[in-house]
This record gives sequence, C-alpha cells and structure tokens, in this order.
Amino acid sequence: MSLTSIQLDRAIGTVLASAAGDALGSQYEFGPALPDDTTLLFGQGAFGHGPGEWTDDTSMAIPILDVLARGDRLDDVVSREEIAGRWIEWARTAKDVGAQTRSVLSRVPASFSEEDVRTASRTLHERTGRSAGNGALMRTGPVALGYLNRPVTDLADAARAVSELTHWEADSASACIIWSAAIRHAILTGELDVRGQLPLLRDSDAARWSALIDEALAPGAHPRDFRQSNGWVVRAFQGALAAVAGAASLTDAVERAVRGGNDTDTVAAIAGSLAGALWGGSAVPLSWKRKLHGWPWYTANDLVRQAALAARGGQADGEGWPTADRLAQPGHASRGTFEQHPHDDRVWIGSLAALDRLPIDIDAVVSLCRVGAAQLSEEVESVQVWLIDQPARNANLDLVLADAADAVAALRAEGKIVFLHCAEGRSRTAAVSTLYGARHRGIPLHRAWDDIRGALPEFAPQQFLRDAVSRIMNDQKKETS
Repeated sequence: MSLTSIQLDRAIGTVLASAAGDALGSQYEFGPALPDDTTLLFGQGAFGHGPGEWTDDTSMAIPILDVLARGDRLDDVVSREEIAGRWIEWARTAKDVGAQTRSVLSRVPASFSEEDVRTASRTLHERTGRSAGNGALMRTGPVALGYLNRPVTDLADAARAVSELTHWEADSASACIIWSAAIRHAILTGELDVRGQLPLLRDSDAARWSALIDEALAPGAHPRDFRQSNGWVVRAFQGALAAVAGAASLTDAVERAVRGGNDTDTVAAIAGSLAGALWGGSAVPLSWKRKLHGWPWYTANDLVRQAALAARGGQADGEGWPTADRLAQPGHASRGTFEQHPHDDRVWIGSLAALDRLPIDIDAVVSLCRVGAAQLSEEVESVQVWLIDQPARNANLDLVLADAADAVAALRAEGKIVFLHCAEGRSRTAAVSTLYGARHRGIPLHRAWDDIRGALPEFAPQQFLRDAVSRIMNDQKKETS
C-alpha cells in the first residue's frame, strides 16, 4: 500500500504531536487542573527537563520508532530485545524513569533475552498485585506505524507484546491495543474511532472498555474529570480520549490534556499521538517544533524523518527523502535562485539549489520542500515545513501557510537572517514570501504579490496557494476590524 501525502502527514503527526504534548506538559506535571483560559508555555520540567525537552514518555517511544524506521518488525524477538536494551541504556542516565519501569529494567540481567525481560515484568506484577501504570500506553504511538499495510490483528499482537515488556497487567495491554488500533485507523481514514477497535479484545474485556470509553466520550467530558489517579493506565486513557474527542484542533487536544492536571506530560503525550494521527504533523505549530528536542539527541526534524521511514517500512521515497544527504530539483541543480525579499533586507528567498551556496551570515533556513539530511550546516537553524505544491494534498493548508510566514517573522524578531525557499523558487516560495510581506510587513496584498513577482525570476504561484493567501489575509482583516 502506498500512503498518500495526507496519510504520511498523519503518520508523522502521531510521533511529533506526542513529543510536543510530552514536552509541553512537563512543567505542569503533578500540578492542579488548570482553567481553559490558562496560557500554556514550554518551561522547565518537574524533573529538570529544559523548555521543549521531552521526557521519558517520548524517550521510551523512540527505540520502537527507530526499529520500525529501519524496516524491522516488532513481531521479531530480536527487535523487542533491542528495544529493551536501549531502554536499559537510557535509564542509566535518564532524568526520570517511571517507578514501575525502573523496577522491571533494574531486574534484567546484564546479558539477557526477551524472556528475562518478560519474567522481570511478570514477577513484579505477581509480587505487587498490580502493574497497570500508564508507562506502556505513553510510548505506544509509534507501534501503529509498522502496521499500516498489515492486518490490525497483527498490530494488536505487537501492542500487547511491547506493553508486556514492562507492564504485565491486562489493562495495560488492552489500552495499548485499542489506542494503537485507533491511531492506525485515524492515519488511514482521518476518522476518530476508538470504539471500533474493541473487537480486538476478549469479549469480557471489550464490554468493560466499552463502558470506560463511553465515560470519556460523554458530552462535556474533560481530562480534568479523570485527573484523579491518571497515573493509572485506565484514567490516563480516558483523560487522553476526552482531550482529543472534545477538541477543535491538534493544539486544542494537547492543551486540553495538559490542563487536566496531575500526570500532564503523559496524558498529553498519549493524547498527542492520537491527535497527530487525526490532524497530521503539519498541524503541529512550527513554534513548538523549533523547541522540541530530547534523548537520544533528536530534534523535531529527526522525529519527522524516523516517522516517515517507519510508516514506509524503512524505505525512502523516489527522490531519496528522508535518507539522502542531498536532494536536488531536476533541471534546477546548477542555477539556484537566491534573491532579497523586497520588504525585508534580512530575508532572502529562492530555491533548493541555492542551499549549495548560502552566504555564511544566514542564520536560519525555512524550507517549504524536502531537504537532504546533510544539506544544511548544523550551525544553521533548519525549520522544515510540510507543504505540498499540489491541490488537495495538504490537510492543513491555510494553517501551514500562515505558520510558515509567522515563523519567518519570529526568526526575524530574534535577529536572525533568514533564507526562505521551496524546490524551484516558483510557487510555494512566492506564496509564503507574499504572505510574509502582507501579514507582517503591512504591505497591501496586491502590491505584495507584484513585488514578489519582481523579485523571483521564476515566479509562478499555483492558484490554490493564491486563494489560500487571500483567505488568510481576509480572516486577519476580520479579526482586527
């Protein structure tokens, strides 16, 4: 099965939005429920994570993601042993590890098999009588990416097996199965359907979980309603579902989860994985993406790369993205466009090929197309925008265009010199450059278009982008009038 651009965007969103929810919720962890009008900010986490740094929720998901990004399978014992081994390595220096997870991992011998890990997990459960913390559900998001073109029953088996590595109790496995399958369904269809995944459970479990889902989907339900004991997988599941089901957008879903209080980073990470599958990675604000980072020294761009590979069975696309070091637009490799923006002398606009000859004073590059993995110096900030230059292939067109223009403005406000480009410097560059001039430099829209036409030698914005820019500016006028 070949994924559409919108489906691939949703697959990426599963990972990206989960990490964003984790990092946003970090500083509010163990705190009270918050009013709906509370402005949420990335800040210092309860366990010392920096602003925008994800916590154990995302760090434990990444080994799963990396295995799938290589094209390996979770139903392979060797893959699960690698995941457990990386968790053990991570836990040695992690700022925070959940008590149950730490207890299991600390009992695994230095030289181990998967059976040793499962034995440690089962033994802890039998000794304490419970092991249904939310630590397996928080990391389950990437699991679905390996099963987009495989039977959902195989996904259920994988979700259970990965859950049981640290959380033996049946509630944990059931939650992970339902959530992973709901993510798969959302990526493929764009629909929220949690109840439809219940046939994957045993009949007795399905009836119980159906009632729990009803509580979370009740009119007016909010994550605050499930704040008490949301370190328990059942309450975390309900809180995350209430956050997504009652939301108008991806950011709304993540912020609702954080405002629920208590285990905010985990509930927001869980909610983000499903919200991302519904709305797509392109709905994650660039202002959030710019801040995201964490173990193992990944950024948002790394998460996008690994999620895209995982969703495609470890394979790059026909142009070599996202693994190729360098991408080039056929016919434009030797003559990159690099021109000064007519409304801001510290913004430059052009094409992909111009990356080969950037002046040393460029501080940030905003890419409206795919770029090679090593095409930019590490000293230059790379802001990568998901924008497809074809009608009906963008899930969040107006949001993405406005966000890209706003990102240029934010970078400029930080004193940075910016290069904004797409593949050919024709269409996407023209649209966002025009929108930046009109939205942030006060230039009348018709004049902004004319000025950008004069600046770009191959100016040729597609009509659907022109229409979107007009809509955005009309909406801005209504908001300010």
